[in-house]
Amino acid sequence: MSDQNQTQSWKRKLHEIIYEADTPAGKLFDVVLLLFIILSIILVMLESVDYIGTTYFTILDTLEWIITILFTLEYIARIVCVKNPKAYIFSFYGIVDFLSTIPKYLSLFVVGTHSLVAIRALRLLRVFRILKLTRYIGESTNFGRALKRSRVKVAVFLSFVLVLCVILGTVMYLVEGDKDSGFTSIPRSVYWAIVTLTTVGYGDIAPISSLGQFIASLIMILGYGIIAIPTGIVTSEMTRSERKSIPKNTHSCTNCMESYHADNAKFCHKCGQQIDHE
Repeated sequence: MSDQNQTQSWKRKLHEIIYEADTPAGKLFDVVLLLFIILSIILVMLESVDYIGTTYFTILDTLEWIITILFTLEYIARIVCVKNPKAYIFSFYGIVDFLSTIPKYLSLFVVGTHSLVAIRALRLLRVFRILKLTRYIGESTNFGRALKRSRVKVAVFLSFVLVLCVILGTVMYLVEGDKDSGFTSIPRSVYWAIVTLTTVGYGDIAPISSLGQFIASLIMILGYGIIAIPTGIVTSEMTRSERKSIPKNTHSCTNCMESYHADNAKFCHKCGQQIDHE
């Protein structure tokens, strides 16, 4: 019985570190994780540049393996410390965590899949748990605070667009990288994605394959939605939006993974599981 209590105790502590952003240990874990995510994306991009990838291949590959192993241990730890592992495995972040870890292992068997590690950029969304954007929603109608709240939301939108450009650029590098179309590296492909998504269209890089042109067409159409709609609607809606009683904590249910419960809530509002506040 004592061993069982000890097991539950360290699982609870591990859950607090990994899933909570209210504690110093939880904030530190998220910050360190975020730094490793950014470092991993930079390594993948540098490796796609011919000169850097060839000259420093051993160093880059070793660092990426170290980071991948750390992310693997983190993924396993997230499964171990929850009461319902399936809730995490099949959640949005659980799927993203798995997809961002497996490409390096697949690169041992399938050439080219390593570039898919850039999907790890989606994990940057975790930073918003640290920033706790909800604390700026509905606090006051004061004009100064409303402007501050609007700036944060605009930053969230721009971050999403940047993440989208990284993923689209990586996809185009996979599709067009072996062709004489100008997609010589992931950074150049991301540059093309930004130019295309913003409907600037310099024309210095262009896809030549049918699949690449089809993807480019979708990106062009998507660009009109990203540029036109937020300019006229989203920005004004951000400043007008008023929500009350939004919880400011990030207590996560160990059973169903639901977060952002009401302040001082003792039970999960989704599944009824008791919430640990320690």
